Parts: sequence; structure tokens; C-alpha cells
Amino acid sequence: MPEVGKQIAALPMRWKKDGTFQVLMVTSRETRRWIMPKGWTMDGKKPWAAAEIEALEEAGAIGYIGQEVIGTYTYKKKLADGTSLKCEVDVYPMVVETLKRTWKERHQRKRRWFSPKSAAKRVSEPKLAKLLKSLAKKPSQQPVIREFLKAS
Repeated sequence: MPEVGKQIAALPMRWKKDGTFQVLMVTSRETRRWIMPKGWTMDGKKPWAAAEIEALEEAGAIGYIGQEVIGTYTYKKKLADGTSLKCEVDVYPMVVETLKRTWKERHQRKRRWFSPKSAAKRVSEPKLAKLLKSLAKKPSQQPVIREFLKAS
């Protein structure tokens, strides 16, 4: 049975002053596809704390991260040796307060705000697209986000 890699991701989000809801996406380093800031779990760190670190390193995003998974998706990660590994990614919601002008991976990635529908069209993973589309209508009514917003 093939091994499955476990990864974590932050879904950085904001509400603009006019009430428009947006999600922050970054490009992957190799294929330049639009993705969420994500990475491997980190020893000694809670999964949501690791997702928060990925959001800072990959997108320069600082804010509040939720401790409950908002969704999960899978994708095939190409490894350095040319093989691929099926990865399961747990997604944590994050409300962005600040975007840093300079951040660790700024020369390797682009970042951009999208509407959830627009972001869904740009991702390759069907389950991730479905998760993003589910946020297009009343994102603050999603149970995990509603609880998270109350707490933050």
C-alpha cells in the first residue's frame, strides 16, 4: 500500500471594508500553479501552528489561525527523485491582519488575493476547488469559520 504524506495548509482570508470576502493564494515554486501556503507537519508544533508558519514564510501573511480543520484535500507531490507521493492536506482557516512587504520566499513565489470562486478556478485539486467554492456564499456562516471568528 502506498504511503500517504500528511501536510498542513493555511487558508489566509480577509473581508475588505466593503464586505467582500477574499482568500490569499501563492504560486508553487516549481510549476507556478496557484496553491495555498502549505507544508509538512513540524516536530514539536501543533498542526495549526505549522500552517501559520507556512503562511508567514510562503505568503508573508500574519494573523489569527484557527485550530480546527476547515477541510482536507489530496494531491500528488513530485519528489526530488522524480517519484510522486500522494499527500493529504489539512486546511486551517486564517484571518490575515497584515501582509509583510518582505518575507522569506518572496523571490520564489507570487501572492494574490482572489474571490473564492476565482481561486477555485485556478487550483488543480477538485476537493480544494470544492472547499473554496463552499466559501463563496456567506463564508462566515460556515460552522468552523463562525466558531473561529467568535474566538479571535
